[in-house]
Amino acid sequence: MAKQTDLLLRTQTIYQVFPRQHSKTHNIQGVIKDLDRIKSLGVDVIYLLPIHPIGKKARKGSQGSPYSIVNYLEINNDLGTMEDFDLLIKEAHQRDMKVMIDIVFNHTSRDSVYVNKQPHWFYRNQEGELANRVGDWSDITDLDFGVREVWDELIQVLYFWARKVDGFRCDVAPLIPLDFWLEARKTIDQVRPDLIWLSESVHPGFIKYLRDRGFECYSDAEMYQAFDILYDYDIFEDMYAYLENPKKLKLWIEAIERQETTYPKNYIKMRSFENHDQPRLRSKVRDEVHFIQMVALSFFLKGTAFIYAGMEHQATKQPSLFEFDEVSWSDKDSLEPFFTRLARFKKQPIFAFGHTYMHHKEDVVVMSYQYQHQFVVGIFNLEHAKEVIVPLIDGIYTNFLDETEVVVHQQKIVLSDKPIIIDTLKEHIR
Repeated sequence: MAKQTDLLLRTQTIYQVFPRQHSKTHNIQGVIKDLDRIKSLGVDVIYLLPIHPIGKKARKGSQGSPYSIVNYLEINNDLGTMEDFDLLIKEAHQRDMKVMIDIVFNHTSRDSVYVNKQPHWFYRNQEGELANRVGDWSDITDLDFGVREVWDELIQVLYFWARKVDGFRCDVAPLIPLDFWLEARKTIDQVRPDLIWLSESVHPGFIKYLRDRGFECYSDAEMYQAFDILYDYDIFEDMYAYLENPKKLKLWIEAIERQETTYPKNYIKMRSFENHDQPRLRSKVRDEVHFIQMVALSFFLKGTAFIYAGMEHQATKQPSLFEFDEVSWSDKDSLEPFFTRLARFKKQPIFAFGHTYMHHKEDVVVMSYQYQHQFVVGIFNLEHAKEVIVPLIDGIYTNFLDETEVVVHQQKIVLSDKPIIIDTLKEHIR
């Protein structure tokens, strides 16, 4: 684990924004105009999908993928100017929010400035043609990290943006040499030791696929040497298995429990149950009740909370990476007050430093944190259970989420369809 990682990142909420799809103006100004609302959700960090010019050669769709980048040092004209971006950072900082950008170093567009000026910096197939190691990424071409100049150039790119932003979300970082990330972090730490480093990790099956083909691909445990936060793709398949078959809930929760011993003691996972690469959670659950239970659980799990813009309005459509496809902001489906309450509760030190325990994991997830004199219990009735045993002495408690009374009798509580979070003292532990 990166030794300088701040465990308080476990108490924070990241809000992902796809600038092209976020507003009717499809640009940075549209994001700026929404900052007050985003702040009201309790957000600590805004993470922007790539903001750079998009390649035209082999472009997918009419607008192209923001991950097919022409120039790392410029702003996409369709989104605005560097002045617009600087204003976004200034306005976010004035609201006590940080700004994180997407760093895409595995590849560039096929007409990038580097392809034109430094063609020897790129990976090539057996025929000597520009290529990529992953099958369908036909609009991009991979950089060759066997070339030392590539390292030097990309570290300079990081240095440029580190003077502006507060964090890097690094795209498919495990496909890039770990030694590069270690050197990059050491270099950038000299000017921005407080920068947040988030790695998009990859699914275990994809790691094996690339390794079987002779390529390097690093595990989550390895990536923690350079990064503060990793995605929870290591357990995504377990979550999807549960959403398709309720009987597999226990297997998913046990996979979450294994993270406690698989990774360094100070590991931080980002609990991103949906993002730009994954289906909307609302499209995978049974109904609104199930969605609310899952969202509450995602905030309660150890790690950084995550909202993909539109999630708080129960958006079901995953926006296209290649076309204009604005987020559906449905006020009638808004759960903004609920998300705000969760994000604000999450900011307590107990979620950074507390010891966690799983008390029940079939039909109902019962989980607790214990830190100093505080004891917090979360009860998430995912599968319509009638009652559950809880680790509390008998008495009357308050559900933080809606201020209703919760009665513990003979160590049991009667359940409804609402999640429950009880904040109490250690003396109430059963």
